[in-house]
Amino acid sequence: MIIRKRLAAVLGGALLVTLTGGLLPSAASADSGGTADRAAAKEPPKVELVLDVSGSMRARDIDGQSRMSAAKQAFNEVLDAVPEDVRLGIRTLGADYPGKDRKEGCKDTRQLYPVGELDRTEAKAAVATLVPTGWTPIGPALLGAADDLEGGDATRRIVLITDGEDTCAPLDPCEVAREIAAKGVGITIDTLGLVPNARMRAQLMCIAEATGGTYSSVQHKKELSERVGQLVDRAAEPVVTPVATQGGDRCADAPRLKAGLYADREAFGQHRWYRVDLLPGQELRASVSISVDRPVNRDHGVLLRASTLAGREIVRGESTGDGRTDVVSTGLRYPKADTGDSGDADDSGDSGDSGPAAETVCLRVSNSFSAPASVRTSPGLPLELTIDITGGPRDAGDAAFLGLGHGWWLLGLLTLAGFAAGALWGWISRWRIAVWRSN
Repeated sequence: MIIRKRLAAVLGGALLVTLTGGLLPSAASADSGGTADRAAAKEPPKVELVLDVSGSMRARDIDGQSRMSAAKQAFNEVLDAVPEDVRLGIRTLGADYPGKDRKEGCKDTRQLYPVGELDRTEAKAAVATLVPTGWTPIGPALLGAADDLEGGDATRRIVLITDGEDTCAPLDPCEVAREIAAKGVGITIDTLGLVPNARMRAQLMCIAEATGGTYSSVQHKKELSERVGQLVDRAAEPVVTPVATQGGDRCADAPRLKAGLYADREAFGQHRWYRVDLLPGQELRASVSISVDRPVNRDHGVLLRASTLAGREIVRGESTGDGRTDVVSTGLRYPKADTGDSGDADDSGDSGDSGPAAETVCLRVSNSFSAPASVRTSPGLPLELTIDITGGPRDAGDAAFLGLGHGWWLLGLLTLAGFAAGALWGWISRWRIAVWRSN
């Protein structure tokens, strides 16, 4: 009986919170001017499809067809559906050299169709001539595709379709992908594996993760055409391009940032400073991601710290770990009370002749990465900093708890109401049991 009463009390309280939570005011409102507008691409997006034409593509295990036949049919369907504003090209690997000379086989990659306005008939005719032939030089093919997409500020994407691991080590394709990412050219590599092989999956996942791409395993022709089509369409979608910036060595020399997405590079163990102006009644939401584009030692950490100009810490976000990783991220939130008080005298930023003064928030990004002596440390690790400024709570001390309102008194009231509802439910249950026993 006691257990049933407690359970009833909990259920009653949860039900009351659920019913009333949606009727209470939210603790924060969106600031219409706080988010950055998406930048339109200045040039049409570019995509290069990289197709494995090595000898293993002769295997007949995709819907009763050879892997090569399934890939050709999928390519024809994708070419018919390519958006008009996408500039598409095709590169092959292992399509020309049938011999056993490894050195020559690892050079076997060429651009089958140049990146540009698509002539569907010409592209299909080029694909139709392909015959499974040679080696699997994935690393050299990725380097060639990156050169094919070089130049301009368009969205750029490489889609790699293969059925096996690279056969040209020590030119590790995963390290090639990290080198492409380290150049800061903004190329994303998506990978598709045609065989459920654990080692191949690990390699393709590493290639994709190094550049912020995706990995998919496809074993049917329909899956292949749908997935390649999705990736080509994704390139045509508008994206936010990070704004290149350079953090300062101290807050006083740091760049003043507004809401948006920013890209920088940070050396091992370095501190980078940035500044954000925050008005009363606004809330700062900041996050940072550091990409690990080269081998590093096991233990690592990233710290994002918000402080005043005088050095007083406001809030911090941190993330630590050990072992292999590709991206480490952390974030923080800082609401500034809408009280008309500009805060400490040395904390105020520039203000106009009218309106409240803005507080200058100093953001410091730090990392504790280290690398073996054989690993180059320059350029620094790629860093992305996201700044968002929204409407904040009426008082900085308010808890924006699931949008239930302002202040602890409301949470206390809801708790008491939950206990009352639970006690009532327990009394009714006890009465019903008593009646049942009487009858």
